[in-house]
Order: sequence, then C-alpha cells, then structure tokens
Amino acid sequence: MHAETPGPLPALGEEQRLRLVIEATPNAMIMVDQQGTIILVNSQTERLFGHLRSEMLGQSVEMLVPQRFRGAHHGYRRGFFAHPDTRSMGAGRDLYGVRKDGSEVPIEIGLNPLKMPEGVFVLASIIDITERKRSEERLRLVIEAAPNAMLMVNAGGGIVLVNSQAEKLFGYSRQELLELTIESLIPKRFRHQHERSRNGFFSQPDARAMGAGRDLYGLRKNGSEVPIEIGLNPLRIEQAQFVLASVIDITERLSADRLQRSLQAGVLRQAILDSLPFSVIATDTEGQIVAINPAAEQLLGYPPQALVGQSAMVMHEPAEVERRAEELSTQTGLHIPANFQVIVASGSRTTADEREWTYVHRDGSRVPVNIAITAMRDESGRVNGFLKVAYDITERRRAEAFIRHMAHHDALTNLPNRTLLLDRLESAIRQARRSGGGVVVLMLDLDHFKRINDSLGHQIGDKLLLKISQRLQRRVRDVDTVARLGGDEFVIVLTGIHSASDVQPLINELMRTISAPMSFDGHELLVTTSIGGCMFPADGSDPGALLKNADTAMYHAKASGRSNFHWFTTAMLQQTEEKLALGTALRRAIESSELTIVYQPEISLRDGRIVGMEALVRWSSPRHGEVSPDRFIPVAEETGLILTLGEWVLHSACRECVALQRTAGRNLRLAVNVSPRQFQQKDLPQLLQRVLTESGLPAHCMELEITEGMLMQSPEESAEVLRELRRLGIAIVVDDFGTGYSSLAYLTRFPIDKIKIDRSFVRDIANDAADAAVVNAIIAMARSLDIRVIAEGVETEEQEQYLLDRGCDEVQGFRYSPGVRAEDFARLLEPPRAA
Repeated sequence: MHAETPGPLPALGEEQRLRLVIEATPNAMIMVDQQGTIILVNSQTERLFGHLRSEMLGQSVEMLVPQRFRGAHHGYRRGFFAHPDTRSMGAGRDLYGVRKDGSEVPIEIGLNPLKMPEGVFVLASIIDITERKRSEERLRLVIEAAPNAMLMVNAGGGIVLVNSQAEKLFGYSRQELLELTIESLIPKRFRHQHERSRNGFFSQPDARAMGAGRDLYGLRKNGSEVPIEIGLNPLRIEQAQFVLASVIDITERLSADRLQRSLQAGVLRQAILDSLPFSVIATDTEGQIVAINPAAEQLLGYPPQALVGQSAMVMHEPAEVERRAEELSTQTGLHIPANFQVIVASGSRTTADEREWTYVHRDGSRVPVNIAITAMRDESGRVNGFLKVAYDITERRRAEAFIRHMAHHDALTNLPNRTLLLDRLESAIRQARRSGGGVVVLMLDLDHFKRINDSLGHQIGDKLLLKISQRLQRRVRDVDTVARLGGDEFVIVLTGIHSASDVQPLINELMRTISAPMSFDGHELLVTTSIGGCMFPADGSDPGALLKNADTAMYHAKASGRSNFHWFTTAMLQQTEEKLALGTALRRAIESSELTIVYQPEISLRDGRIVGMEALVRWSSPRHGEVSPDRFIPVAEETGLILTLGEWVLHSACRECVALQRTAGRNLRLAVNVSPRQFQQKDLPQLLQRVLTESGLPAHCMELEITEGMLMQSPEESAEVLRELRRLGIAIVVDDFGTGYSSLAYLTRFPIDKIKIDRSFVRDIANDAADAAVVNAIIAMARSLDIRVIAEGVETEEQEQYLLDRGCDEVQGFRYSPGVRAEDFARLLEPPRAA
C-alpha cells in the first residue's frame, strides 16, 4: 500500500483493519469527511481516476467531479451529512467522474455513513458502468431506428426509454415522458383496467403481436385522444423485467376504413379526399381513374386532376404487375392477365388486399408504397369501382434495411458477425464443391488484449479493434470475408485456395500488419496476434467444423508462446479424446466402486480439538492409476457425471460421519464440496433433506462448501438457494476465499456462515507481507460480520501461531493430518494415551 497522511480515523488497530478491508474491496472506495476532504482511498480508486493516492488525499472530493456538476455535488454532500443514511448503488440519474487526464467516465455510487468519535464520515463505493452505458446506447439506437413509437416500461409502470416517434405521437418531450408512468398516456377511463393488464403481463410475460382485438386509445399532452395499436415484447435486463411496447397511430387506418364505407355508400366528397394525408385513387370497373386526392397527386408528381380519365396502370411497374398476376393466377387457379385485372382480382376479395407495391413517379423515379385495394359496391352490392389507398414507406424501408444490417454486422467494426459469417462460409463451401477448389478459415485472436482494456480503458480498446479490422480488410480480396466474432476474435474466410502454401505469404503479411505500431490518444500500442488455420475439405466439411478446428489451432498457437500461427492437425484433438476416454472410465468407476472418500480433520485453534471433517473423493483406476481430482472433477462437471458422483459422495459421507459421531460420542461437522452444476440443480435442497433424513445426520452438522464464482453467476437465484438451505439448518461455507471476488458487498448480501482462506495465501503467510495483509483483512472482515474463518493448507507451527494470533477460528492441513479413510479418522478422534 502507498504511504498515506493519517486522517481523523479511529484507534490504530481499527484504522488498520478499515484500511485493509477497503483495500481488499474490488470497487473504488473513497472515505470523505464533512468538509468534503478525501481522507482514505484504495488502489481501485487510483486505477479508476488515474490519480496517485498522494494526489487525492487531503483534497476536496469535488476534484473527481466534472466542473459542470461541482456546485450541485457540493449541495448534495451537505444534504447527505445533514441526514446521513445508507444509499445503495445507483441514483436513478446519470453520474460522471473526471479522470486525471480530463476524460469523463460514467459511474454508479453507493454511500455508507460512518459514525466515529471524531464525527460522521461517508464511505463511497464507486463502479465504472462504461460497458452498461454502451449496451444501453446500442439498445437506444436500435429503438430510435424503429419507425413506430417505442416505449420501454418497468414492472412498476415507469417509462425508462423512448424514441423520437413516441415524442411525436404523444406530444411530450423525451424528458417529460421519462418522468411519467405508462398509465399517464392512457385516458382516465381505461387506467385501472390497464394497470391490471400490466400486472398480469409481468406475472406471465410473453410477446404479443400488434393489436388486441379491441379499441385502444392514447392520451396526448394536449388532452386529445389518439387511436393506437400496441405490440408487446418482454425484456429481461440484469435480473429486472421490462416490456418494450411498439405503438402505432391508426388514425389514418381508421380514416381509411371510414372512407371506404363512404365510398360504398356513394357519399364520397372531394373535400374529404382533399383533407386526407395519404394517397387515394378511385377507379371504375375498367381501370379508368375517376377521382384522385391532392396527396396522390403530390406523391406521384402530377398537377391537379391530370390523372383523372387515365388508366390506373400508369403509376405501376409492368414487371411488378406481371409478378402479381402470376401469383394471383397460382392462388386462384384462373388466368389473371398482367393488366388492370390484377387490381380487380386483388380488390374482389372479402377483405382489403393490403401489400407493398412500387409507384412510378411522373419523373420516372420509383416510390415504395403500401396499398390497400378494396372494391366499391352500390346499394345492391354490385361492384362499381375500386379504391386504392396508399402511403409512402420509403422511411420504413430505410429503417428496416438498417435493422437488417445491424442483425448481420458487428456494431463497432461494421464487419460481418457470426450469423453472416456462417452464411458466407456455407456459400464458399458450396462454390468450392462445384469448382473443386478449397476454402481456408483463419481464426485470429489478439494477444493480451484484456491488458489494454484494463489499463487504458474500453475506449482505447474499441479504437484498437476498429483499426485492426480496417487493416485486415485492406489485406484481403473483395471476394474474401473478414468477420468479428466478438471481443478480440476475428475470422477470415479465403476462397479459391488450392494449397496451404498459397496462404502462407498472406498469413505472414497479416501478422506484420497487425503488429505495426498504432497510436491512440497519446498511447503508442504494439499488439501481436495468434492465428489458427484450417482448410476445406481436408479439415472439415461444414462451417461449424471448420470454425471449431480453426479455433483449436488458434489456441495451440497461443499455448506455444503467442504471436504464432498453426495449421489444424488431427493430433490437436488428442486432448479432447483423452478427456472423453477419462469420462467413460469415470462412469465405470462410479458403477464399479473404484471411488473412495477420505476425510481431512478440521481443528479448532481455541482448544486444538477436531471439530469437523472435510470429505474428499479419491479415484484409483486400474487403467489410469491414481487420478487427481483436478483431472477427473472437471471431466465429471463437463459430462454431467458430477450429479451422480455428488449424490454418491453425499450419501456415503453422511453415513460415515454418523458412524464416527457414535464412536467419538459427540457431534462432528461434515464439510462437503458442491460443484457449480450441482448448485444449479433445482432440487438441491430437496436432495440434501432426503440424504440427511436417510443417514440420520443432524442438519446443523452439515457444511456445504461453495465457491465465490458460483454465487456471482446468478446472484439473486444463488441467494434464494442459500436461504432455503439455511432454513433446513445447513451451514454455508465459501471455499477458496481471496482468489475470486472477495467482496464485502457480497458477503453481506448472501447468508454465509464461514469462509475458508485459500491455501495460496497461507503458504507464505509469515514471510510475504502481501499474503499476510490479505489474510489479516479477511479475518477482520469476517469478524466484523460475525462469520467464522477456517484456513486450509496449514503445514507449519509458524503458520498456525500466526493464524491463532489473528483470531482465525479453525485450520486444516498436513500439519494435523492428510485426508484419511473413515476407519483411520476414528483413531484420530481417540484421546492420547497417558505416558
């Protein structure tokens, strides 16, 4: 840790503990007094803001706030100290920090007041939400591109995202909409019913197509109502449920319906036609135009009344009419000629024929339109003409083209994404089969790209990826494909290749091109790439196999020292085959009792007694010899055998623990490891309840050991599972603590009884200051939360004494005993004989 100027903190022991806890936290942590002076920071704060610790200590916290927000922040700080209380991460508004280089970073802050003898302080926890902002921006861009009004609503009815079409439809500004609930946009007489419908939707969310078979109305800002049609799509974002509503104004459609009824009744008035904003053309039964409104004249570029008396086919493309004639002929079984009879056949249906057409403008340009064709009938029901109601869909076509493009291209580099890559690779394979040529697939991965992102930020990382994509595109032919799979992985597909040697010069050029220096925002970067290649048809006959084998070759290139290229070979599959063979042998081992369980004692440092035992599975294979758990447990996890293996361990260990308790005449705790796949079982609590009941082991004697990573994969679901296990009486232990998240925030979030310090920190605890600091911080943090601590891997008296002096509760390791069979463990429980 850096040297710090002491602030007005508690007594030395508590101060050291607080500093260690804050330093161990993965978030940026800042402690501030009532005057806004920074008195304590951790190394994550230095990385986030770019300042050295010495540059921040003693300074006003407003130095980390952009200039435009400092006045408001000063008032906000005074208000907090006037009424200090815990405020969770996020504040429902945009927050930004300013780095040393002047750049701004979007952040989220949680506040905790600290009451000390010297006064009240605030401890702020800060996280960088750049990635979340980028995802939100992508979502916003897609929604903004939609031609309909789009509103995203949360489960409470609050509007959280809108597009410009929603502003136009309802007459509110975007900011005004974001401050409303969705019921505010619905007439009062429908609000109660809509609220019930919304609650029902969130209880059983599913996509609902446009229209609901009933009249719907929206309420504009000016108090007027507008008829609408709504489509709903559920969204789940970071454990929260939302609904994305697509809303269209159907005023024009309703107007068209009314217009049709007027035409059928013979009461059409030119004044009504003149007021309609969409094109209306009425013809007689022979196809001659008898009426046209100004909107149609404007759409087609003709002067007033110039089209009256002309054929309605003047604005249609002959080729399009011919295609429609063929389609109708197939559908009806009749011969429909490619003339006005196409309109007659379309309009003679029982419902309006609505589809996309292309109108020909007077100047010869083409206008995409949506046309509804209906027959007009007299009072006797006889057809006396046809009505064509159309509107321009140019903008909709552009929006659809944009969305189609986004669905097949990477948002950052505009390169083809995986979907388009697979399509092009399939086409290249078909072409190669016809021509007898070959297809080469190259998989590229940038070496140590994560370091650049972590040290310089995602903005520099994105600029680097964009530059690399441009360099790759310049080095291949137009007929080849460069795609981005995500992250820093790129794929190149080369067609018309006859041998691997044809590609080697290009591969060498690609590696030189990528490694050429680049400069972004004053940072000069040198990056290298690892490339794996394979070739059709020798290395695969379909896109999936080729991508998989190129990926395998790329990982071998990385494993051989990076900045390398490897062609795929079948020998690379040997490791996979060995893993499959080990999985088969493991299945037989479970069935043929080759597996055994050993128990390592857990010792109380207070009195030196054995208080518990950890169950450890061992495998002695006739074919593979002694197989390490580090080898067969991952195989069991991948193949699904871990569920069978885990249940066997639970049953066997519980039975043997009960027998050992009878021998010792006292309770012993049994610790059993749970794998990620076991933890995800829906019936895990029921399984444990059944095992405890059948074995007779009291629930309070069982400890389940889980890892930090398992908890953080799905925090909400994990917390609920742990609470259910705690209700059964089972204790929860976090294994390998210190190697993962090690977050004070998650320790307080989950019901945890004990944490196990990983052996990697215990090994050099007496000689390595960094390891000692971590162990001290873990013990201090656990004690403050009333959580017990056990250290594993204890081998020396020195390690034991260090842990005892720091207040560690329990230990295990070779100093006391390796894992032993149950009968040997029973002897460990016997009291020592008198000399």
